[in-house]
Amino acid sequence: MRGRADGSQRKRLITSVCVVAIFLVFLYVYHGSIFGSQKAFEYGSKSLRKLGLTGDEDSDVGSKLDESSSKFGQEDGEDDVVPKSFPVCDDRHSELIPCLDRNLIYQMRLKLDLSLMEHYERHCPLPERRYNCLIPPPAGYKVPIKWPKSRDEVWKANIPHTHLAHEKSDQNWMVVKGEKIVFPGGGTHFHYGADKYIASLANMLNFSNNNLNNEGRLRTVLDVGCGVASFGAYLLSSDIIAMSLAPNDVHQNQIQFALERGIPAYLGVLGTKRLPYPSRSFELAHCSRCRIDWLQRDGILLLELDRLLRPGGYFAYSSPEAYAQDEEDLRIWREMSALVERMCWRIAVKRNQTVIWQKPLTNDCYMERAPGTQPPLCRPDDDPDAAWGVPMEACITPYTDHDHKSRGSGLAPWPARLTAAPPRLADFGYTKDKFEKDTEVWQQRVENYWNLLSPKIASDTLRNVMDMKANLGSFAAALKSKDVWVMNVVAEDGPNTLKLIYDRGLMGSIHNWCEAYSTYPRTYDLLHAWTVFSDIEKKGCSAEDLLIEMDRILRPTGFILIRDKPSVIEFVKKYLTALHWDAVSTEADGDELVFVIQKKIWLTSESLRDTE
Repeated sequence: MRGRADGSQRKRLITSVCVVAIFLVFLYVYHGSIFGSQKAFEYGSKSLRKLGLTGDEDSDVGSKLDESSSKFGQEDGEDDVVPKSFPVCDDRHSELIPCLDRNLIYQMRLKLDLSLMEHYERHCPLPERRYNCLIPPPAGYKVPIKWPKSRDEVWKANIPHTHLAHEKSDQNWMVVKGEKIVFPGGGTHFHYGADKYIASLANMLNFSNNNLNNEGRLRTVLDVGCGVASFGAYLLSSDIIAMSLAPNDVHQNQIQFALERGIPAYLGVLGTKRLPYPSRSFELAHCSRCRIDWLQRDGILLLELDRLLRPGGYFAYSSPEAYAQDEEDLRIWREMSALVERMCWRIAVKRNQTVIWQKPLTNDCYMERAPGTQPPLCRPDDDPDAAWGVPMEACITPYTDHDHKSRGSGLAPWPARLTAAPPRLADFGYTKDKFEKDTEVWQQRVENYWNLLSPKIASDTLRNVMDMKANLGSFAAALKSKDVWVMNVVAEDGPNTLKLIYDRGLMGSIHNWCEAYSTYPRTYDLLHAWTVFSDIEKKGCSAEDLLIEMDRILRPTGFILIRDKPSVIEFVKKYLTALHWDAVSTEADGDELVFVIQKKIWLTSESLRDTE
């Protein structure tokens, strides 16, 4: 009898423990908050069931949220599904770049050609595979060091990767010093400082005062395989702005370091698709030991640089092939020299370990080539400015009759070109008056923005700025007096005004906001969204996905300026709590509202424990 009684007590005890355990699990899943240990492992609508949504049954949550994403004008209570909180992505996703996610490639079993770098190109998840969660900062995250000090040092906790410091220890890329990572300004080819190397390039080209900006005529640069972007960092003092480009490869955090330093940079690769920039965008392309096989596929990668260079633009190439005497380097040099000669490039200067080629100013050389010369000229119907998901082609882009006769780009020197009407305005049927009016309107709007932001910011609060719908680039132009740089984003399906932005001496990229942007989390201090939500509503894309993406790329304590119709502002306000954003101010401006938001800084409980 005693044994039976003990067994029955044991059963009751086990049952009680199971009930308590189930109850605790229920509380954990349903009531977990962003400051608890809530994680998100699932995709799409599955993870939305963890959100604590108001509305009907869980099975309808995903579809209702998708429907609400394009209904900014709906009445309160009409299909009104708003999350109380978003779950936090697992800590291993603290550096997630959704369209450059190697794990996604493995999971989707994509058949990619690694030799063509396809695995470093954009491959975006389908809507049902997107992470509907907030990216957590790493343990010990701190508000980034301010510019210009950030050029030379960043917090190690913000990018806890020191392998480059060890791998490149003899090249002065970066050095770990206590809680900071320091950047001495070195590179693979310029161990003793990018500043001296830049001056040597100017000296090779006989530019006055050894200044590479050539009295304002050289303004925009593409640095391919940029490392941690010290070349671009040291160009800024010469009024030259560089797009520092590198893939998420074995040096996988190099672009993250560049952006943390406050240097313009973009995750991209010379692979199979055109880079997201229009033709004739850069006065100089630069490759310093960038480890690119320029001879592959009939020189298709050099021809992509040719598309991007302005008339008379330069390609500075610092690599063993330019000076080494072993058999393989000599072979590469002979073949590369023959290729660029057929492309009508000429050697501007060659000294020591560097050669600088120059692109022709006109079509004369192209027309004088023997019939059948390779590479061929591009087809007349090829659009050299089409650059979103467009395959590269091994052909030369000739100039239009107008550009051929102009013998150059026709651009004013910097800084006059910022406000001078770009010659390519005529491609869009825009007048000089329209351009000047746009510049004036945005000057006034930016002054108003700064008045709204002034209670919250100091002169050095903002550095990395993104204009999510840049149009003619006048928002960025109005910021010239501020110590910031702007990534000007132009939609892939609208007028490709990005070439006008480059002609103004600014920079940016083409993008589709129905997808994630090619950058690391926590890389921008300010996002400006002018009618971006209204635009994706017309496309039928998810506004919630865009909000989560904006949160991903915005730094903690960073700001968002949304200028849009009132229904959009009301829609966004419903998500402030879930996103851990604070409303700063709202102001009417004609038919639009301007909504200023600040992102809070937060850490997961795991991060807090690691910090302690």
